[in-house]
Amino acid sequence: MLDAVVVGAGPNGLAAAIRLAQEGLSVRVLEANPTVGGAARTEEATLPGFLHDVGSSVYPMAVGSPFLSALPLGEHGLEWLHPDICVAHPLDKGRAVSILRDLDETADELGRDGASYRKLIRPLVRNWPTFADHVMDSPLRIPRAPLLMARFGRRALRSTLGLADATFDTPEAKALLAGNAAHSGLPLHHVPSAAVGLVLMAAAHARGWPVPRGGAGRLTEALASLLSSLGGSIETGRRVTTLDELPPARAVLLDLTPHQVVRVAGDRLPEAYARDLGGWRYGPAAFKVDWALDGPIPWEAEACRRAGTVHLGGSLEEIAASEQAPWEGKVSDAPYVLLTQPGVVDPSRAPEGQHAVGAYCHVPNGWDGDASALIEAQVTRYAPGFSERILARTIHGPARLEEWNANLVGGDINGGALTLSQTVGRPVLSRHPWRTPTEGLYVCSASTPPGGGVHGMCGYHAANEALKHTFG
Repeated sequence: MLDAVVVGAGPNGLAAAIRLAQEGLSVRVLEANPTVGGAARTEEATLPGFLHDVGSSVYPMAVGSPFLSALPLGEHGLEWLHPDICVAHPLDKGRAVSILRDLDETADELGRDGASYRKLIRPLVRNWPTFADHVMDSPLRIPRAPLLMARFGRRALRSTLGLADATFDTPEAKALLAGNAAHSGLPLHHVPSAAVGLVLMAAAHARGWPVPRGGAGRLTEALASLLSSLGGSIETGRRVTTLDELPPARAVLLDLTPHQVVRVAGDRLPEAYARDLGGWRYGPAAFKVDWALDGPIPWEAEACRRAGTVHLGGSLEEIAASEQAPWEGKVSDAPYVLLTQPGVVDPSRAPEGQHAVGAYCHVPNGWDGDASALIEAQVTRYAPGFSERILARTIHGPARLEEWNANLVGGDINGGALTLSQTVGRPVLSRHPWRTPTEGLYVCSASTPPGGGVHGMCGYHAANEALKHTFG
């Protein structure tokens, strides 16, 4: 009998397996796809020689993760590359606002809002290890740094619109906050959209927004290599439809979202718990486009040419309108677009002089339309001549994303809507949400705290629950 079986070899599943293997337990990971990685994989999605991160691409939360950052992943082939500028946010007339690694340089660029930016972000950056421990845990846990978290909470438990108006005077600073908060997929007048923006902005100054040399897949390949070195094993091409298909084990950890958990383990779950999971709400979908370009994007703003990530959407008001649309079953005519261009720091992603670039916008969950022209129009708005650079494109709408990775239900890349109720009760209201009522059964996906993003902490916490309650 194995000590533990983990279903799913995404970052959270691999993190859970590593944590268990660190304690000398026998662990096997089963993955439906032919390769490990979940939504952190790299493929030649457009043309030969162009390496695209079809899912996640830039990793502020991985380098800022209390668990992943402590692992010797460099010994297993992972190398982080940091762009000169973490994120750029272009505005009309060739202007742009950006986040640099240095907090003071960023604040200086914000002019009269610089002092407010320092006051808002500096305490989180200065106390990043403690802050990260708290925000990457269950929100129902008693904080070990109550003053720090109370200060954060006063700002985080507001809408982005409310925080922006209360903190900043200039449209540039408000747009910068909006671009980061919109990663949440929430309408910007909802709580806790501001919390997501604050965490990402603080992470940029504390740890950066790097990319792995060679692609996102290098991160999960390094995790898999580390697991193997600890004695763990991985079987790919092993789709699990029921717990009865698993080899005997004392603990089972599911890197699956709630509806999938019910399908796989429903007959082992108490009726009330299964009903709670069945009511889980998935959030807006991503609509992704990858391009092979014959050269760099011809941005008007210099900052965009040096940034690994570019937020396209214009002003706070424009982004707010864009992010409201999917919640009304619509797609904005001018969507907020998250674009990554790893080639600014990693030339291995494409043939010499060329670039592999990806971008996505938010659309309604399960939407079956085509937003590629809308996305390209937003890029062209800030980079005239962009379309002339395109050699090839590949489109991943919500259905294709879910086919590529079954955890992206309806195209939702966060494992469930990040509403306030589904942040506090993720996936159920409990101080131990990774543990199910069924003995030896745990959930370790992004549908548990701390939620979406590549940080491995969902797996880490689930493994710790198993170590305590199954293995003593």
